Amino acid sequence: MNRQFKWLWIEPITGSRKMTNFFWACILFLGSLGFFLVGISSYLGRNLIPLLSSQQILFVPQGIVMCFYGIAGLFISSYLWCTILYNVGSGYNKFDEKEGIVCLFRWGFPGKNRRIFLEFLMKDIQAIKIEVQEGISPHRVIYMEIKGQQDISLTHTEENLTLREMEQKAAELARFLRVSIEGF
Repeated sequence: MNRQFKWLWIEPITGSRKMTNFFWACILFLGSLGFFLVGISSYLGRNLIPLLSSQQILFVPQGIVMCFYGIAGLFISSYLWCTILYNVGSGYNKFDEKEGIVCLFRWGFPGKNRRIFLEFLMKDIQAIKIEVQEGISPHRVIYMEIKGQQDISLTHTEENLTLREMEQKAAELARFLRVSIEGF
């Protein structure tokens, strides 16, 4: 949902609180917990999970490997849950024509650099760039080209915009900023 006025354009950015991240964090947590409990069950010699029989699994080497995979999966799952909890990557893009300023804000992990805030003058923006790579996992990104600095990404790869939607979004932004579009 973009909020656009005659002189102001605010574009909210979705962070890591997406349904796919919730899905994968749950699947990874449950799967790795299962691996860990089966490994521990093989060590104890009794089933901790009633549906999974660990009678045929020897602790050395299968049980140890299953415990290792379970612990590794639990660490990765906890990382995913932390990114969801802190909503890493969320923020906004604000283009203010009245003041001639572009502000990009993103949330990061807790710490000294939790708030990522970039500010540019609109007169320093040279162009809006579109990068498209088709294939099995398409890569479509809109960049902002700024004088004397590297290009800054304005969209996430996970947004799954069609080529037409991406072109339309870039065209609207370029029209608002009064710059050209480059790319493909």
